[in-house]
Amino acid sequence: MSEGTVDPMAPALFSYALRLGDDALILSQRLSEWASRAPEIEEDIALTNIALDLLGQARALLDYAAVIEGHQRDEDDLAYLRTERDFCNVHLVEQENGDFAHTIARQLFFSTYQLFLYEELISSTDELLAGVAAKGVKEAAYHHDHALQWTVRLGDGTEDSRRRMQAAVDRLWPFTAELFDADEVEKELAVHGIAVDPSNLRARWERAIHDALASATLTVPSTLWTSHGGRRGVHTECFGYLLAEMQYLHRLHPGASW
Repeated sequence: MSEGTVDPMAPALFSYALRLGDDALILSQRLSEWASRAPEIEEDIALTNIALDLLGQARALLDYAAVIEGHQRDEDDLAYLRTERDFCNVHLVEQENGDFAHTIARQLFFSTYQLFLYEELISSTDELLAGVAAKGVKEAAYHHDHALQWTVRLGDGTEDSRRRMQAAVDRLWPFTAELFDADEVEKELAVHGIAVDPSNLRARWERAIHDALASATLTVPSTLWTSHGGRRGVHTECFGYLLAEMQYLHRLHPGASW
């Protein structure tokens, strides 16, 4: 491409890197809320480590998005200086932690999706995305295994733990359909071997989740409604509160260095 020529894939690639980065960033923020509050010390460390893994993915993806955009913004600007409508994460990752069972159900649903996504994204023709996926797939595999073990432990445990785990699955299930929404951004990039069409992951995800719930003696919920809009910047009520807490210090002291 000659100097001064605009890459026609740039707007779509920016959007794709941003949405993957936002998913990881927002879930990392949610999980970090468990620091010093988890039900046991080992789990306190485990959830914090998962949050740090996701934060590392978010930093790489948001930094890449900033480079593609070319507006002299960096990863911090994208994380801390955008408004609610500028974020394009799925609704699932922004849902409140609730009790421990809710956190585990959310993690099972998302990490299963992210694991399958990264397994496909390793073959991306985009070197940066392929690199993030190659590292992230190992992390996602651990996140998935961790959530799966706890799902079975709680679902096939006491009467109370099973009740709580089923309630968590029922509560978060309507937010899973959005994971597989495919718009023109993903479809265009997928044609060029850059992105993964998430709709192609749905059947495999459903089989894995159904097997996991069966192992945990839990029931797959009946879908009465599904939540969508996160990719378009339309978010659920709890997201504004999360964003205010996450961005507060940076906005209070703009340009501060440590």
